[in-house]
Amino acid sequence: MIPQRLPVRRRRNGVQQSFRSFLAGSLNDHTLKPMSDRTGSRRQKAADDGERSLIGPPSGHAGDSLRDRDASTPFFVYLLAFFSALGGFLFGYDTGVVSGAMLLLKKEMHLSALWQELLVSSTVGAAALSALSGGFLNGWLGRRVCILIASFIFCGGGIVLSVAQSKVVLLVGRITVGLGIGIASMTVPVYIAEVSPPHLRGQLVTINSLFITGGQFIASVVDGAFSYLSHDGWRYMLGLSVLPAVLQFFGFIFLPESPRWLLQKGRSQEARQVLGRIRGKQNVEEEYDTIRASIEEEENDAGSGGVVILRILSYGPTRRALIVGCGLQMFQQLSGINTVMYYSATILQMAGVREDKQAIWLAAATSATNFVFTLVGVWLVEKVGRRKLTLGSLLGTGLSLTLLAVGFLLSAQNSPPVTFHPVDFHNSTCRFYGSCDLCMLDPDCGFCYLENNASVFDSSCVPVNPASTDNAAWGRCSNRTGETGSPYWAYNYCPTSYSWVVLLGLILYLASFAPGMGTMPWTVNSEIYPLWARSTGNACSAGVNWIFNVLVSLTFLHVAEYLTYYGAFFLYAGLVVLGLLFVLCCLPETKGLQLEDIENLFTRQLCSCGGLPANDVHYIRQSSDFSPAHYGAVDSDCAIAYITVSTASG
Repeated sequence: MIPQRLPVRRRRNGVQQSFRSFLAGSLNDHTLKPMSDRTGSRRQKAADDGERSLIGPPSGHAGDSLRDRDASTPFFVYLLAFFSALGGFLFGYDTGVVSGAMLLLKKEMHLSALWQELLVSSTVGAAALSALSGGFLNGWLGRRVCILIASFIFCGGGIVLSVAQSKVVLLVGRITVGLGIGIASMTVPVYIAEVSPPHLRGQLVTINSLFITGGQFIASVVDGAFSYLSHDGWRYMLGLSVLPAVLQFFGFIFLPESPRWLLQKGRSQEARQVLGRIRGKQNVEEEYDTIRASIEEEENDAGSGGVVILRILSYGPTRRALIVGCGLQMFQQLSGINTVMYYSATILQMAGVREDKQAIWLAAATSATNFVFTLVGVWLVEKVGRRKLTLGSLLGTGLSLTLLAVGFLLSAQNSPPVTFHPVDFHNSTCRFYGSCDLCMLDPDCGFCYLENNASVFDSSCVPVNPASTDNAAWGRCSNRTGETGSPYWAYNYCPTSYSWVVLLGLILYLASFAPGMGTMPWTVNSEIYPLWARSTGNACSAGVNWIFNVLVSLTFLHVAEYLTYYGAFFLYAGLVVLGLLFVLCCLPETKGLQLEDIENLFTRQLCSCGGLPANDVHYIRQSSDFSPAHYGAVDSDCAIAYITVSTASG
């Protein structure tokens, strides 16, 4: 007997009737319902599924095959994943390096709070726009060319940043870098998913998230190293991002395009060669034929096509998947991760860490925590599952954000009072504040004080120098010598004995966030869409991620000003609770399922998807007296998911 895989839509007569009779006679635990509607939707999905390969054996009955594939996985697949994930490294390096660079930039460039927020948020704003356009670019130019373009743009942006002489040029460089990051952020997961064998797809896509956190850690080390330079240290911090971009660019010159995209463009011979190169010694004829057949079906049914995003929104399962994917990306940002990464050094200063260098190295410790616990996520993703890992991550994230808020609250309640009131000839608002905490919330004021061991005395709230926040506008803190007995100047923070609570909260936050919410939004989005919708679905979800990244990073300092710092983190903790409820209700478990199985999980109403177990698709094998159908799959609504027929040789 030679197994022959056929799409369901092509065997809708004899095989479907025989299979229905078989099910009625042998599956007592299932009551068959009329299948015309369900199989009709399957046929429509198969017709629409222009990027997907035809349905293969269910994972539950392919153990031997998967073990063989795992044993023969060529090294070239890992090489492709490495050079692709450099895009994630660039993403992480940028979000990490700006934290330390901003401490130096605001002194040398005399940046106001508005300009600091602009330089941070302009990158993510540009990334949001380019990520949204990435779906079109991927279909037009291909995955490989898009990654090359992203690397080239990032190189140009890094060079502009390293030679910038003004705030405006810095802003141009940050926008340029953002355009490259946005394209890479949605292209890399799609490329890795398309070139990876099914049994490695989830883990290799998660490695992209590992590279993001690795980039953030390396950036924090670079920040610490160059913070000792007396001048222009930020140029090296921002300019070194060119190196991984150049490595990715030249690496992808020699790496292949996605074979699926090549087949869509009619370059069949090249696609066959690329597939053979990726799969090594494995027989690729079967995989090649199924990919080609699915694309031919798409072309034959082109009359039912249209704008992909409209098709996604009009088809229930993909619409629900898009809501889940975009919701995960939204709550990733609303939980405050990039606030912590962008402003980690500043947050530590707010908590009472005085020295810039000390704050930068402590921020490096938080980045290291993020990287290590992302490794934990890579290890747990196939053991615990996506849903449980995300739920546990959100629970820990909410608790650690609460701890951060409590740390700032304790600092505020024990804030040193203003005990010295110098004559203010300018009648500034600073003279009305009675404590350091209130003084700190005003961006035009700073706290000048003397210290004896842990005791603060002779403290005053005075205007900050408009030219540099390192000094007061006038008075004893306007010309400090740094000698013993000279006053201390605190801008944007207060002296406190509770800085350890904030540092502990930061570390626990990253330890909770990194394994689940740091990785799962990207991994889940690479799995939950049928392949005809994958590029567009990932572009939309990545765009949502960047849009909320902009909103959070652009508003953090102003939210802290109006709600206080502990109020801002209490707000993030409340948003995490909403995210926890969203995941609990809407995110199904996809562990152990092939991509073709996952669409079944979104056939129900959205709010019921979360309770759906991963084994809700039941695979069946033929009985000994049933020869036409080799095996099939039936979900809990009795819809045929797969049919494989066998023909006698000779």
